[in-house]
Amino acid sequence: MHRRVRVLLIVAIALLLTTAGVLAVRQSGVLDDGTGPAAETTGAAQPRVEENRLVDARTGRDFVPRGVNWSSFEYACAQGWGLSALDTTAGAADPHDAQAAAIASWGANTVRLPLNQDCWLGSRGAPVSDQYEERTYEAYRDEVARFVTALNRHGLVVILDLHSRKRAEAPEFGNLAMPDAESLVFWRSVATAYRHRPSVMFDAFNEPYSRYDATDELVFDLTWACWRDGGCEAPAEDDQTATDGTRTYPVQGMAAVVGEIRDSGAEQPILLGGLDYANDLSRWLEFAPDDDQLVAAFHSYDFKACSTLACWDSVLGPLADSVPVLTSELGAEDPLDGYVDRYLEWADDRGIGAVFWVWAAHASDPMSLLVEQGGTPTEYGVRTRAWLSGAPVPAVGATAGITPEITPETPSG
Repeated sequence: MHRRVRVLLIVAIALLLTTAGVLAVRQSGVLDDGTGPAAETTGAAQPRVEENRLVDARTGRDFVPRGVNWSSFEYACAQGWGLSALDTTAGAADPHDAQAAAIASWGANTVRLPLNQDCWLGSRGAPVSDQYEERTYEAYRDEVARFVTALNRHGLVVILDLHSRKRAEAPEFGNLAMPDAESLVFWRSVATAYRHRPSVMFDAFNEPYSRYDATDELVFDLTWACWRDGGCEAPAEDDQTATDGTRTYPVQGMAAVVGEIRDSGAEQPILLGGLDYANDLSRWLEFAPDDDQLVAAFHSYDFKACSTLACWDSVLGPLADSVPVLTSELGAEDPLDGYVDRYLEWADDRGIGAVFWVWAAHASDPMSLLVEQGGTPTEYGVRTRAWLSGAPVPAVGATAGITPEITPETPSG
């Protein structure tokens, strides 16, 4: 073969291999440099904050998130039975696409994904492996990326939430009171990976809280100043482990988290939950960091203090006049007793979106929307699906008789 022809043939083969590799990477949803999902045009909204509204940057129209929390990335990888419930979705050739399609079919436009800090970073021995499978943080990140890509392709905005950590001494998970130094590393990594995905938002920290010991004595009083600026000392034990408050870590405030995300080049909206497990937003506006793309995240449950019309009118209503407010978790001890309906009626009148807790099949959890992970709804799920799709919500009891099945998943709380 002539030397020039041979060189051209080698170049052509190299280009073909490179193109094939890029296509394979793009289809998997992971960038060729391994940092995260590749940018692509999808049907999902591209949220931006404009004054007190979220708008879709593609059209300029209001965007009101309506969706579900998809649970298991925050705990499966710490417990050692999988990276998420996608590992156990039976019968689906592509569980990422199947789950995304099922959620989209309910009429949702948003999915919140709770993540585990240690599983993302590979710290504290997470993700936990077992005798059958070695699990790595690279695989965890890839699983998240594939699901985010599938959700976006089905028209769903994704909220990535720093939710939990692996317990240091055991294969279990828990929630700390506030971010720590490694949380900043987490957010620099996550935001860098997703900075080019306009249909992704970030939830800085799931539920900031004060801490009590076993005798119900206050051992950590989270103030609004520490919430924003950090510097206080929080108990090192997670919320599933008793504490006396003597072992502590230095808290990183919301301003530091926002700074890490922005320093990565990410410009998407950032959700900030307030005190008392994101249920207290009373001084949110006063202490919010200086950033024009912030959303006040509210967790609405009937067992929390701000669960009355008086609180919604006096705290949430005025706040929503200044910044977007999003109910990033909504639920109740008995979600069929009327609390969820009352809150949704109030929030709908003010254009405040709601993301239901929880898209999962947990037989012991009345807030589970599913009988099984494939998408068959519980009675609560039937009512949620109706609200998401804009259909009339059936009366309580009209769809009763569904018996949930026990699955391997465990509630995240």
